[in-house]
Parts: sequence; structure tokens; C-alpha cells
Amino acid sequence: MTDLDLDRLSRRRPPVASAAARAEALAAAMQAFDGAEKSADAPQGSADGGRRSSIFNRIWSPIMNRRLLAGSALATLLVVPVAGLVTYELVRNGTVPLTTETGIAAKPADADQRARKPVEEAAKAEVRVAAEADAKAKATADTAAGTLAAEPAPLAESREEEAVAAMPESLAVGGAANMQALSRMAVPSSDIVAMPMPVEDRERFASADPNPVKSVATDPVSTFSADVDTASYSYVRRLLLGGSLPDPEAVRVEEMVNYFPYDWKGPETAEKPFNATVTVMPTPWNTGTELLHIGIKGFNTAPAKQPSANLVFLIDVSGSMDEPDKLPLLKSAFRLLVGKLKDTDTVSIVTYAGDAGVVLEPTAAKERQKILDAIDTLQPGGSTAGAAGIETAYKLAEKAFRKDGVNRVMLATDGDFNVGPASDEDLKRIIEERRKSGIFLSVLGFGRGNYNDGMMQTLAQNGNGTAAYIDTLAEAQKALVEEAGSSLFPIAKDVKFQIEFNPARIAEYRLIGYETRVLNREDFNNDKVDAGDIGSGHRVTAIYEVTPKGSAAVLNDPLRYGKGEAAATPAAESGELAFLKMRWKKPDGDTSELTTMPVTDADAVADVNAASADVRFSVAVAAFGQKLKGVTALQDYAYGSILGLAEAARGNDPFGYRAEFLKLVQLARGLSGETAQ
Repeated sequence: MTDLDLDRLSRRRPPVASAAARAEALAAAMQAFDGAEKSADAPQGSADGGRRSSIFNRIWSPIMNRRLLAGSALATLLVVPVAGLVTYELVRNGTVPLTTETGIAAKPADADQRARKPVEEAAKAEVRVAAEADAKAKATADTAAGTLAAEPAPLAESREEEAVAAMPESLAVGGAANMQALSRMAVPSSDIVAMPMPVEDRERFASADPNPVKSVATDPVSTFSADVDTASYSYVRRLLLGGSLPDPEAVRVEEMVNYFPYDWKGPETAEKPFNATVTVMPTPWNTGTELLHIGIKGFNTAPAKQPSANLVFLIDVSGSMDEPDKLPLLKSAFRLLVGKLKDTDTVSIVTYAGDAGVVLEPTAAKERQKILDAIDTLQPGGSTAGAAGIETAYKLAEKAFRKDGVNRVMLATDGDFNVGPASDEDLKRIIEERRKSGIFLSVLGFGRGNYNDGMMQTLAQNGNGTAAYIDTLAEAQKALVEEAGSSLFPIAKDVKFQIEFNPARIAEYRLIGYETRVLNREDFNNDKVDAGDIGSGHRVTAIYEVTPKGSAAVLNDPLRYGKGEAAATPAAESGELAFLKMRWKKPDGDTSELTTMPVTDADAVADVNAASADVRFSVAVAAFGQKLKGVTALQDYAYGSILGLAEAARGNDPFGYRAEFLKLVQLARGLSGETAQ
């Protein structure tokens, strides 16, 4: 129909209405209405029962309906996302609890169904509006073309059923869960902001309470194992540089002290693998006590005389290692070590992540590019089957075993052993069994978040190796290049120290650090008891805080029913303060050797400043470690005093380690809230 036809129709005069015809039409309409009410087959608004209308209404009504529906649809598109966003913010901020259990527990089954119904009806209503809008738009197009089209009611019903079927289960429960699920249906996924999950801190440390003060009258002998590990210092450094004070359990004072190179006097020949230097000085933090300082220096084997090394790199490539400070740093560290090796050394590479795999069979170090290429292929992924990796690594070490050389597995990991024998005791047993065959184990730790320091200490101590924590490439350079000789080539194993204090001169003593290395008195002479190793050129420092007899700083009262004063002995009258004994085995031996030396007044200095710079600096580091660990004896000794002691004893510092330490003390002082004097 054209505009001309419409114009003609508009000029025609309508016929005069007949009263009889009007009554007849009204009766027919009422009859049709009653029939529609009783019929359930033809829903209102469908094509089968459509009401007749004039040509003008058939044109005008769709246009108006389209506008109204378009407006409704537009309002829906605006309101629903906004409602979803508001709901999301309420749930995220905790205003509305995001739990379904409470709602379920509070309602019986019939109440639950009532709660489900309004939500289902709301979802159906949204789908119905969209379907009707599509149908109206299509009907308008058909009308403009001169055809009448019915509303696709079955289509709307099918969409409604699909929406209900796809509805999340949480919509069946009232409360915030319904609104959140409904908003997820309405808001496009690109508009939803994913909130980062907090990183779980699963770090574990091998530590113990600080050693107590002991009375010489009841416990005159102290025994402990050597410890040359340095992992604690580099870990503490990382935390301080990151702006936080360390957990006291992460602080092992002896490892902080032994991190630094000291110029202790070493032995003249390899027959005597190490030498001890003893100094007795006033305690900087307690005027009533003294420090008995023992510095051990191992024999330094010339690189040309060092035996060939058979090394197996056991590398953790599990999913937890997929961080910049883990596997990428690990690969760079091992590249540095490969450059340090002699051509006669051999290298193998084993990885583990779910299952253990051999990346590189035993290869001569002169084929450096082949080794470096194998390192570059390492990629993270999988869980951590550490025990399986250790077994495979030992098999490769046995395959390339050097009878007159060094055989060592170097484990690099964040310590997350979560598949297989995961307990410390299970892994300890594995390492102890393999250690007897002459293959030692060293551990390099990387990263944070799930750093398992306790596991690393267990493996290193029972594998006759060392434990280091690599937080920077500079630390890798120090541990694997500058100190490669002491880390890789042992000169003595199962090194033990025992000191007996003279009760006529010393009333009390306290061993600073070495809490995890303390041995029983009888363990000293028992060659079956394992202890720490000392490598070529290694330095070991031990410090006791001792209370002289008669000092006002004595903490323990004398025993009421104790023995009377013992008769003076030649040793007691000789000016001896204590007697030091050291036991060790040769790297390939099973029987220990003994060396002894007395500690006398000749080893004492009257003033702190009279001690050597190395002694004073190591004491400053010991004070710093105790302060971080929360030792009560240091609670009144300020970080500023520690800083002053260390600055005055900085001495020769070719690598800048001591300058870095001064910065760490300053950071700790600031983080603790201590006011600078």
C-alpha cells in the first residue's frame, strides 16, 4: 500500500454505524473473550486469536511498541550492569558475605524453594524481555513489507528454559550469592576485574631457642659441630633490603658471623688441616662478662693441587620455580660455576618436577658450550618430586665417580619438596645412606614464598655439604666462584669442638649461635656421630659469653647442697680459663684425630679496642644477629652501638661485604623505630 492509497482512504467518509451491528459485534467479542479464557492452547497475543484492527492501527502500533521496547531494553542494558557492579563491590568489601552455607542452613527445603522461585522468575523475565524485543523488531520489519507476523512465543519460552538450565547452582540459594551470580550473567566478562589472590607464605626454618646461660659448677663442658653455612645472612639481607625485619627463627647467628672472610692465621701444612686463634675480650653489651672468641682457619689448597671434581647439578624445575629470582637466577649462577671449573672436571645435570629426568650425562667441563646449552634449555613446570631427583643424581654421580677426586651433588631449589618422601627424616635417611659411598651433597636455596630452610639444612648437614642462599647474581659469584675452593673441596670432615671451662675462673657461659649444631658431651669421642665439614681455606668463628668467677653479672646462685670447693689442681693454678679440643677426620678417613690447646690469660686483652679489627667486626656481627633474634642479653644494646663497633672495625674490605653490613644495620635501626643518637 502506497502513500497515495492511504491519502485516498483518509478522504473517504466512514459509513454510519448501525446499532444492531454494534450489538452483534459486541456479543461476538464477549463470546470470543470467554472462549479465550477457557482455552489454554492459544496464549494471548499469538497469531491464532489475534484481534482485528484498522489499517492505521496495524501501522502505528508496531512503531510505538518498538520505541517502548527499545527504551525498556536500553534501560535494562544500563541498570543490570550497574546493579551487578554494585553487588560486586559490596561482596568484595565484605558488606555482603559471600557465603551460601549460612543461607542453606537457615532455611528448610520448602523455604529454599521459595527463595529459588523469585530468582528464577527474575532470570526468566530478563530473557523474555530480550526475546520479545527481537520478535517485535522482526514483526515491525514484516509489517512495513505489508505482511503480518506473529510474536514468536515458543522462541521466548525456549530461551527462558535454556537460561534456567544454564543458571549457576548458587542462584538456587538466596542472598548475596544469587545477586553475584546474576550479575555475572549480565555483566560482560571483560568488565570483571580479577582480584589477585594473596601469596601463601609457607617458609620453614631450622632454628631453635637461643642457647641458655649454663653454670660451670654443674655443666662445665660445651660441645658443638662446625658450621660453615652462610644461608641465614643472605636471607636476612634480602628481607632488610626489602623493607622488613626478619623472623627471629630465620636468624642463625653463627651463619651471619661466618659469612665474612677473616684473616685468621692458618696452618702451615695440610697435615694439620686447621689452626685456632683465641682472643678473650670485654663484652661490649655487658660490662660484667667477657667474650671468649675462637677463630678457625682451614688449610688453603692451591688450585693447581685441587683434585678433579665430579659434579651433578640437581636442579628443581617445578612450577614453584617459575619466578625471576628462582630458575632464571639459578641458571645464571650455574653458568658462573661452569666457567670456574677445570677441563678435567665433569658435569651432569638432573632435573626434577613430578618425575626426575637426565638433561646431561656426565660431560667433561672442557665442553663448556654443551653444558651451557643444556642449562639454557631448563624450563619450569610440574610438582616437586625431590626424592626421585636425588636418587637419579646419585646414580649419575656413581657413574662418573672419581676415586681420588671430589664427588658432589649440588641441589638447587626453593626447598618445596611436596611429592614423594617429603618429611625431613625421610630425606635425611636417603642422604645418610648415600654419604657413606663418598658422594657429598651441597644445597643452594633460591626465592621466597615457599622457601624451606629447614629442609635445606637437613640435607646439607647430613650430606657433608654446605647450604647457601642465593638472592642475587653477586651472591652467586661469591658462593660459587670466589669461594668455590672451600665450597667444593673438603679438607676435613666431621669437625667437632669441645671446650671445658675452669670452674676456678669461669662461673657461667653461653654459646652464641650454633643452636642447631649442639652435640652431647659423649658425641665428641664417638666417630659414628656426624658433624660439619671444613673446606679448603674455610673460616669458622665461635664466640662464648663467659662470666668470670666473682662477677656481679653471675645469674645462678651457688648450690646449697653442692660440693665444697675442690682442691686446686695444677691446671686451675696455671692461669687457664678453659681448655679447647678439636676432632676431625680426613675427607676419605673413618677415624678421627684430636688436637688441643689451652685458653689462658695470655689470650686476653684488657679493652675492646685492643682486639684485632677482625675480632671486633665479627663481634659486631654476632651482636647484630642476636639483636635480630631477640636475645634478651642484647635488648638494651642499641643498633647504633652495633653500628659504631662495626664502623670502627671495618678494616680491609676488598669486596665491600662489610660496607654492605653497615647499611643493613642502619636499615634495621630504622625499621625497628630506634632513634639515631
